[in-house]
Amino acid sequence: METPPAESSPAERAERAGSSPDQAPHRVPEIASLGLDTLVTEVSERLQSAAAVTDRMQRLLEAVVSVGAGLDLHATLQRIATAAAELVDAKYAALGVISPQGHGLSDFIHVGVDDATAAAIGELPTGRGILGVLIDRPEPLRLADLAGDPRSSGFPPHHPPMKSFLGEPIRVRDEVFGNLYLTEKLNGNAFTPEDAQVVHALAAAAGVAIENSRLYEEGRRRERWIAGAAAVTTALLSTDEAQSALTVAAEQVQELADAALGMILLPTGDGQMRVAHASGEAAEFVTGELLPVTSFASRLIAGESVYIEDMSTDPTVGLRLARSFGASMAVPMIATGRVLGGLCVWRRRGAPPFTDAEKLLAETFASQSALALRLAEGQRDQQRLAVFQDRDRIARDLHDLVIQRLFATGMMLESAARRSVVPEVQAGIGKAVDELDATIQEVRTTIYALQHDDHGDEPDNLRTRVLREGSQAAAALGFKPSVTFMGPVESLVGEKTGRQLLAALREMLSNTARHARASRVGVEVDATVHLDADGHPVSGDPESLDRAGRPGVLLTVTDDGVGIPDGGRRSGLRNLTRRAETLGGDAWHEPGPHGKGTRVRWSARL
Repeated sequence: METPPAESSPAERAERAGSSPDQAPHRVPEIASLGLDTLVTEVSERLQSAAAVTDRMQRLLEAVVSVGAGLDLHATLQRIATAAAELVDAKYAALGVISPQGHGLSDFIHVGVDDATAAAIGELPTGRGILGVLIDRPEPLRLADLAGDPRSSGFPPHHPPMKSFLGEPIRVRDEVFGNLYLTEKLNGNAFTPEDAQVVHALAAAAGVAIENSRLYEEGRRRERWIAGAAAVTTALLSTDEAQSALTVAAEQVQELADAALGMILLPTGDGQMRVAHASGEAAEFVTGELLPVTSFASRLIAGESVYIEDMSTDPTVGLRLARSFGASMAVPMIATGRVLGGLCVWRRRGAPPFTDAEKLLAETFASQSALALRLAEGQRDQQRLAVFQDRDRIARDLHDLVIQRLFATGMMLESAARRSVVPEVQAGIGKAVDELDATIQEVRTTIYALQHDDHGDEPDNLRTRVLREGSQAAAALGFKPSVTFMGPVESLVGEKTGRQLLAALREMLSNTARHARASRVGVEVDATVHLDADGHPVSGDPESLDRAGRPGVLLTVTDDGVGIPDGGRRSGLRNLTRRAETLGGDAWHEPGPHGKGTRVRWSARL
């Protein structure tokens, strides 16, 4: 068995190495040969990279907090675009909101382009070219040269140059809400994959912030509609005239739906609908207009809601004025299974169409308006019944009391005449008896009129409408104005001119009730006048009148009030003038008789 060799001593090892134990090694390795400088550089770069990543993550967190800081949707979109540009050092950023139909952009928020440049460019992008690529295929997109891509549609005049591009879709739940567009990285290079990751993370947080803003705005919108319905209810409870509540309903729905014009439509009984109340742009011109059977009125009467995206191209609108508006929404007002009317709103051309949420809210609001119509019908029936009962009572009193006393008085006078021997006395008594007979005949005529007149079967012509306007103004004036007609106004004044005349009369009586403080008001409708080129009446013999002017109608409202002060508001008079000028007439005012009160005149050609 072999014994293992003994361990060498230091001296032996030194001897084998060719040196003595007391001598140190003759060669020491250099530090540079170990590669430590490379390691230090690599560690430094990694630390700098880690610091940059940490800084970017910190900026990303700050951006996420900033994006969710508010609930206003437009401000949220602006913050998202601004934060994205700062995170990836982009000179320009934009956020395009995809339209509800999924084609094109309904809104475009931009950052980096000043107002002067934006104004020089003109219209905002609608979603063509590279922007359209992201709409059609909602996936992240990075381009080194935006203009050089074959899918690019180029830039409009005055557009700033843009080269590098980064696009990222923003999703709200499972829906693509819009896209983030970032261009022109500040260092002149292309956007990196790390930039795309950061923007992707921001887009996820942006989707949550946008959803919160949309829910908040939907809640506020519902609150506004509920408040509007409460306003209509308050109007119903605070007034005996339900028609005024419908005017409030038209004003409320126009404001709540962000529309240019709001209307209440009432059926006429022959398959048509009439604009009974309107609020907003051109309200005075559509009030009283008829929607024919060939329009969407037939669908409303059938209980169907009608939504039109662009009225300028839809043949079923039925009103010529509608061609200058855009989106339309018409909802039937249904109560107890019966269509009582319709609620209609128009938006300006170019405005977005109505959303499903707005349609649902409008239908709920229409139910509240239907309640107003039901109350109006009940009030009219109750008022008519009260009038009929009063007429019957007055007719009975006239027949049983007044006529009988007149007969007795006549018989007493005849008896006195027979006993008288003075011829003059007999002649005077005879005349008095004749007057009594005439009075009895007039009373009998009045009794017949009370029992048979105004039962709803007389034609609804201009004369009856003017009288009705005067009766309705009595509540505001405190008395009933006197009404006088000259000429056959029913046959001479057409339907269009008659509607405008009634609207002018309604405004004139309303202004008188609010401002004049009058104790007497007179209304005169004269269809025998001739008007000059300025719409003012001319006088003279018939032959000269035919040469000097054209036939017209003149509406005059005279009061004995305080008059129109110098420097007072003239908005009502301007409305009257604008309405008259469309019919070749004019509107003006002058002092009343003997310099007291005011006389307002409105004319139109026939």
